[in-house]
Amino acid sequence: MADKDNAVFNTIQQAPNLRSNLADMLTAQIESGDLKPGQRLPTEQAIMTATGVSRTIVREALAALRAKGLITTRQGLGAFVSNDPTPRSFSIIPNDLQSIDEVLRVLELRMGVEYEAAGLAALRRTQEDIDRMQDRLDDLDKALEEGGYGAQEDYAFHRSILVATQNYYYGRLFDTFGNIMVPRQWARLDKMTSAERKRHAARMRREHHAIFAAIRDRDEPAARRAIRSHLSKSAARFEELRDATA
Repeated sequence: MADKDNAVFNTIQQAPNLRSNLADMLTAQIESGDLKPGQRLPTEQAIMTATGVSRTIVREALAALRAKGLITTRQGLGAFVSNDPTPRSFSIIPNDLQSIDEVLRVLELRMGVEYEAAGLAALRRTQEDIDRMQDRLDDLDKALEEGGYGAQEDYAFHRSILVATQNYYYGRLFDTFGNIMVPRQWARLDKMTSAERKRHAARMRREHHAIFAAIRDRDEPAARRAIRSHLSKSAARFEELRDATA
């Protein structure tokens, strides 16, 4: 590898946070021009040596850059900065969810992703995954019992399902969206009576516990049914709200 290809990485110090930030670091170097269009990236081994992260982390970071259109790979030659490194990324931001129709479109997307993820999680989950899911479920139960929205806890529970697939792309997809995947601005708890709030909380707990139990018991069909039922009922509630406010 030419010295100029390695120069960017010669000064990188090994640090604990590089595990999660390697892709961001490479993106910043491309966007700043430190890594120029057409320039060959250092080898995986060189990046590992410079940053102290594992080969798996390096490959994940390079895959993320390829998905954004920032780099290309050439058979037998390695990875190169794209000649036109314009990021190609997809995200959902809060402004996208200003109508119930947009919320329903997001729920359709979630159903497609999470239906498959729940089945995979039931087949592949480890005891560590189950413990994590149980903790997230307990947090959600507590938030609902205290009369809160539980949006952040809801998001964390659903993300723990994606992690249990053992396919890191699922979790990374959810991370792209963040907890706006659970649009609490439309929950309208403040307009519910005390009895309605209790029914809402009980329904939420019941649906999430059914998903958890199916994955815990390695029941793939039941896991898929439970997640589809939960998201379908959420969609139905939003449709009712849309019709009521039309």
